Formats: sequence, C-alpha cells, structure tokens
Amino acid sequence: MKKKLVSILLVAAMSVTLLAGCGSNGSSTKKVKDNSTATKGEIVWWGWTPGSPANEEYVKAFNKEYPDIKVTWKQTTVDDYDATIKPALANGKGVDAFQVSPGSANGGVQVFGGQAIDLTPAVKEALGDDYKDKINPDSITTMTVNGKLKALGVGFAYAGSVWINQDLFDKYNVKVPTNMDEWVAACKTFKSHGINGFVQGAGQGAFNMDTFHAICDNVEPGLFQKATKGKADWTDKSFVKALQLWRELFTNGVMQKGALGIQQYPEANNLFMSQKSAMIMMGSWYTYNTLPANMKAAMESASSTAKPFTMIPVNFPDIAGTGNVGSMFGDLDYSTAISATSKNIKAATTFATWLGASKSGQQMIANALNVVPSLKGVTPNWDEVKLVNPAKQNEPVKEYYENAMKTVDNSRFAYINADMNQAMMDVLSGVAGGSISPKDGAAQLKSAQEESN
Repeated sequence: MKKKLVSILLVAAMSVTLLAGCGSNGSSTKKVKDNSTATKGEIVWWGWTPGSPANEEYVKAFNKEYPDIKVTWKQTTVDDYDATIKPALANGKGVDAFQVSPGSANGGVQVFGGQAIDLTPAVKEALGDDYKDKINPDSITTMTVNGKLKALGVGFAYAGSVWINQDLFDKYNVKVPTNMDEWVAACKTFKSHGINGFVQGAGQGAFNMDTFHAICDNVEPGLFQKATKGKADWTDKSFVKALQLWRELFTNGVMQKGALGIQQYPEANNLFMSQKSAMIMMGSWYTYNTLPANMKAAMESASSTAKPFTMIPVNFPDIAGTGNVGSMFGDLDYSTAISATSKNIKAATTFATWLGASKSGQQMIANALNVVPSLKGVTPNWDEVKLVNPAKQNEPVKEYYENAMKTVDNSRFAYINADMNQAMMDVLSGVAGGSISPKDGAAQLKSAQEESN
C-alpha cells in the first residue's frame, strides 16, 4: 500500500508539472515563436540509438533533400537518457526533436509525451488521410497519448536470438549449440582457448529480460506475452521452469564468470566485438554490425584493431528440450517526438516525418539494418547492402530479417509497466545470484503484477 501511495503521489506531481510545462491553463506560459519553416531551420536531435556513425549518415541523407535544415545529433547512453533529457525539456532549450519509446523502456512516451506536439496533422499531410493503412499499426497506437500522436515510429527492434562469431566457431571447430548440453560443451571448448563462450552483461536488467523471455518461449510459446497482458499467472509451472533454466545458465558454465557485475553495453558488447567472446544475446539492432564500416567502428570502440569478422544470428538453443525454437519478440524501437517548446517546430517536424514516413527516409533506415522500418512495404535493398562476408552472412541475415517481419503478438516491453519492469529485473538478478529461488521468484512476479494493476 505504501508503494502504491508513493506511486500515486509521484504521478500526481508529474501530472501537475507536465500540465504547467505545456501551458494547459493558458496564461502561465508564453507561446514559443517558431523561427523555422518546413524547409529551413536549425534543430538539435536527442537520442540514444543507433549512434554514430549511423545517425550522422541519416542526417547526411536528409540534407540531400533538405539542405537548409541543419540537424545536430546529440547522443546519450541508454541508461542516462531519461535523467539527461528531463531537465533539457523542462528548461525548453536545446531540444527540438527527441527519441521516445513505448512501454517501460527508457524515453517512455507516457512520461515525455506531455512535452511533445501532436504529429497527426503532419503525418496526414505526408501520407494522406489513410496514413494508418500505410504504417505499421504499433507506430501509431503505442505513440498515441490521450488521442494525440506524440511521436512517429522509425522502426522496430526484435530480440530472441543469439549472435555468434562464425570465424571463431570455424577456427576451433565448435558446433553451433542447439540445446543446453551443446551450449555448455561449446562454452567449455572456447574457455580452453582463453575465450568466453557466451557473454552477457547481466548487470543490465533489460537484456536479462530478453534472455528470460527467450527461455519462456522455449518452455511454452506465448505464455510470457499472456502474462504481461494479465492473461496468465506468473506462478504457472512453466515460469518456474523458465526461472530454473535461467539459474542453470549461471551454474553450468554458459554465463561467463562475473556476468552479474558487468553491463551489456559497453562491457559485454566490447568483449564480443573484440573477439574475446564467441556468443552474445542481442537483437535485430545488432544486424547493423554486419556492415563493414559499422563493424569496424564497433571494434575500434572495443579497442580492437583486427579485421571485421563474420557474425551471424542463430536460434536461441532449445535448453528446455521442447523443440520450440526460432521465437522472436519485439516492439517499436524508437520514435521521433517534437518538443512543444522548440523554436524550430516546423523544421523539426519535417525531419520527423522524413525519418518515419517518407520512402527515402525509411529505405535508408532499412538499408542500415538497425531496425525494421515502420512504413509498410519497405525492406532492405539487398543488392545495395554489402555485408562483411556475403558468402556466409547473406542467407542467415536475410532469413533473420524475414522472420522478424513475420513476428506478431509477441511484444518485448510494450505491456510491461514500470513497476513490473523493476520487479522482473530484481527477480532475475536474485535468481541468477542464488538469493531468490525460482519458485519464490515466480511468486514475486505475480505479486508485482497484482500490485501494479
């Protein structure tokens, strides 16, 4: 009850703050003068993904069509985004366009939507009155707050698969694992050569949730999604089994030593990119690294001077022994919102609609292999997309992309609210460390779900 009371008070306080900030009572805020036009102005675009050099390439492509709109990309880390952008939006300076996401992830539209304009008129102008038929429905529904479109989706991200360094597997003649025994054996072989078999930054909760979701779909497909919607009980034996398997990954040698003490970004990512680990749990956004220039930049960030290597996606191993493999789950990864206090609203709106609703902008998004485009019918131009090792990567990457596009009704974070998000991260950390039993962990998830409703 105390937790609920605190939550209610915080929401109330936030509501007052947002209403004041948006000038809902009319006289308390001055109307901001828009100094831009639809084709001219200077904007600052805030966000956390996908990062350099991709975002600068997006801006470069945008400027080929709109040379008189200067866009400055301002990047933060995933974990720092909320804390950094809150004061920037509050003081009304230095933010014109900014990234938001659905559900409980960072940059939640439910939190920041109150400080963004309604993009419905702009999207109608760009795509026509039937715009809802031309865009993935979740780009609209998950970004609509109180009947207003507070941001426009750019693309979707999917998780559920493991990425491997095929070159290391070939070098040491290791079989790609398809079940728990093979996974343990592969990790043991790599360890004998001084390499982590599998790496996970288990100190960063969101990625633990991805691995747990993959395990749940392996145990009983669709049950995780039902539970997040309140249509299944978290104490179901399948969830207890999934938590037991999650725990086993830490006790049987699959998870590297000290996994709970590092983050997925940058530590685990750097270990994979520097080829000190052969496998990592990442999603469709990681496809971006199959492009030579992007992989080179990622490897340099990981202090590696080696040549780009062959990485491919594989199914999450059948550790439950059910035969249920190949599951993917995802949400709208990020969207572009426009600050209501921006002095360049028209120019910023042009940028947002180009990025999320134009064929040229969405084709560029598709070819970057970072997210699956929001605009229907846009797919990567595989004749233009050149991978590090086309002979070994082309077919697996194409198949992976196609499987992601076929995913329906299996969300990543969209139906997990903030309280449930924290509870799940706490339970997974506790079970992994041995301080919470799988059965007790399942009970805690059920209790958190009931308290948050």
